[in-house]
Amino acid sequence: MPHRAHLFSLRFAHALREACVDERYTSSRFFKDVMAGVTVGIIAIPLAMALAIASGVAPQYGLYTAFIAGFIIALLGGSRFSISGPTAAFVVILYPIAQNYGLGGLLLATLMSGVLLVMMALMRLGRFIEYIPESVTLGFTGGIAVVIATLQVKDFFGLSVESMPEPYWDKLAVLAQQMPALDGMSTLVAAATLAVMLLWPRLRTPVPPHLPAVVIGSLLALWFNANGAAIETIGSRFSYLLPDGSTGAGIPPFLPEFTWPWQQLNADGEPVGLSWAMLQELLPAAFAIAMLGAIESLLCAVVLDGMTGKRHSANSELMGQGIGNIVVPFFGGITATAAIARSAANYRAGAESPVSAMIHALVVLLALVSLAGVLAYLPMPAMAALLIMVAWNMSEAPKAVHLLKTAPRMDVLVFLTCFSLTVVLDMVIAITAGVLLAAVLFMREMAQMTKVTDISGSERVKQFGLSEDWQVFKINGPLFFAAADRIFGELAALSRQSCGLVLYMDGVTVLDAGGLSALNKLIASCREANTQIVIADLQFQPLRTLARAGVQPEPGVSQFYPTLASALEAAASGSLQNLR
Repeated sequence: MPHRAHLFSLRFAHALREACVDERYTSSRFFKDVMAGVTVGIIAIPLAMALAIASGVAPQYGLYTAFIAGFIIALLGGSRFSISGPTAAFVVILYPIAQNYGLGGLLLATLMSGVLLVMMALMRLGRFIEYIPESVTLGFTGGIAVVIATLQVKDFFGLSVESMPEPYWDKLAVLAQQMPALDGMSTLVAAATLAVMLLWPRLRTPVPPHLPAVVIGSLLALWFNANGAAIETIGSRFSYLLPDGSTGAGIPPFLPEFTWPWQQLNADGEPVGLSWAMLQELLPAAFAIAMLGAIESLLCAVVLDGMTGKRHSANSELMGQGIGNIVVPFFGGITATAAIARSAANYRAGAESPVSAMIHALVVLLALVSLAGVLAYLPMPAMAALLIMVAWNMSEAPKAVHLLKTAPRMDVLVFLTCFSLTVVLDMVIAITAGVLLAAVLFMREMAQMTKVTDISGSERVKQFGLSEDWQVFKINGPLFFAAADRIFGELAALSRQSCGLVLYMDGVTVLDAGGLSALNKLIASCREANTQIVIADLQFQPLRTLARAGVQPEPGVSQFYPTLASALEAAASGSLQNLR
């Protein structure tokens, strides 16, 4: 029972208990959390709406995500400063789902991804996410940024594009065809918003740049529209049904109702339904959402650990993310994960615990019920400019350029592969191909590190007076399948020319099943050639592998010795025997 209780405590509410129970939580710390939560809540309001629009759904679903999933994940997660909600990374996955399956399909995929995240936490896979190479993460995040920025061109320039095709090159073609018909006023609003975001940091004020940018863009659009322009706003593009059957503009100023995700509408305006066929269709997308959510949330936690000196619980964070994404679709919320920019702003604003993230969620909730009428005036070009800036920040372009200039050629190849596949094809394919390519290239490099050296002529060997028809080889490096066939294949060829071989293996740290098979082939080759093989100085892991496989000394063929000196003495004296 104590062991089970320990596991339970690792999975649920790790960050909250560590910050507020294990450490003394005072009123001054609570005040800091309130101030940080209010600050980041204000930041999150336009971002949540913009990211929902970019994902292909109405803006209120982004707000639902920010306050429901944001609160639950903060309550149950494992990173004390993380702020969760809609993020830009998900846009490239969620937008095609929303186009093909509607809101209902998107919510169902989110629910499935939450279940997968909980399963990952229960299997304690949190630390394994950290083994994804940086070249892979930079590649797909850079590709995502390019796709997001491309999707914003339509609203940035006020283009009349009814629907965007799925293939990336077709998107570019459609946008290029419509570019001559750009709306000057919309472009001016977007450019002004973007300019404020770029220039505002020079003022060195604590106010984040996108807030004054959105305000200025909104005022400019309001003035242009009052003078005859037709700049689209959230109120003009989106609408909702009131209880009396009438239609309201913008976002509904009331809380979401509990609804089964499979009862929400698909792309054809009918309930998406719950069937095995539908689950099978959505499973690849759900897996991609879960994988990206795990990577984003744990990457965010690692970044915050570096900023704060604290440590997160990876499996608790996955559990919190999973439960948040299971609950939020029942209230219309889309996929959520930790957002690095908002989380960093939370810490810089003075956050002390996950309470600040819960306050942030309550601020978003308050904005939904009290400021819905004001939010309807936000212009779509300003939201597009905001997302272009988000895309630039998430691309980590300086880091990517540094990698291209300084990284080994293999890492550059992995980066370019992930980047290209994310843009041109699909992020799921990009991550899969990137990880597989990185693993293959890593194994290739590891295999090249395994060396075999003829030390027969060294002074250390000569002092034993070994016969000239014996050869002594030192092996350094892991003997896994990719290296062992080459190494033992070379030795097998040499065994036909020698009376005996001594293999000095103190530098072999790993012997896997492939290496064991190659070693057995070498012993068989020595048996056929009447060549004796002596293996000396095995480390623990290779010795354990041989013992578990039942490999035994074979008189006249193979012997094992604990040291090189004892093996050379036996070979020189002609009295080989097993001394293990």
